[in-house]
Amino acid sequence: MPHELNVNIASVASLFADPARATMLAALLDGRALPAGELAYAAGVTAQTASAHLSKLLDGGLVTVEREGRHRYYRLAGGHIAEALERLAAIRRQEPVRRKALSSKGKRLRFARCCYNHLAGELGVCVAQSLQHRGFLVAAPNKRFEITTFGATWFASVGVDIQTLTPSRRGLARQCLDWTERTHHVAGPLGVGLLEALCARGWMRRSKESRAIRVTPKGRVELKRQLGISVQALGDAHIG
Repeated sequence: MPHELNVNIASVASLFADPARATMLAALLDGRALPAGELAYAAGVTAQTASAHLSKLLDGGLVTVEREGRHRYYRLAGGHIAEALERLAAIRRQEPVRRKALSSKGKRLRFARCCYNHLAGELGVCVAQSLQHRGFLVAAPNKRFEITTFGATWFASVGVDIQTLTPSRRGLARQCLDWTERTHHVAGPLGVGLLEALCARGWMRRSKESRAIRVTPKGRVELKRQLGISVQALGDAHIG
């Protein structure tokens, strides 16, 4: 058994290790299915090279493929792959105090981004902490969140009907370690449903160019009123 485990770890790790493949996987973290051409562009490789990489990811069980006419669309094989990517990104050697300044794109992604269709980044962590502080969610064993009665009422008020959500094998809500903030945001069916609801209500807006999430002026008001989150304190550049 130890030998089989070592072989499996090495096999999967080799798939993550290539920079082009890692970039392709990261491009799929928002839960969308993307064509090979778009993934090739994101990774900066030719279509032929991208095809070879995607074949390896498909064989390794990290992605799945859907056919639509003549096109093939790839997506992550599941939330467990997205979680593994986030955890791997959180592993790094100790850095010196002096760090290179983040680019504008990097700052936007750190502030708020889509991780397999749930909210991550500084804002995602703030939302998770506020939901717990207000007694809407309670941290539970096995990295789960339990939804309280008060929480179910609040989620319904913003458009998330708990009764319509289908639990995963890890329940309705789980704690996902945020790779930039080193603490947890809300993932699972509840996390997905919450981001969908907040976008539908016009509080947040997904970027068409990246995984970044932007807060609208309405969202800035409502996040402050309902969850006590000051987007201004996090950064005005992310509003709009």
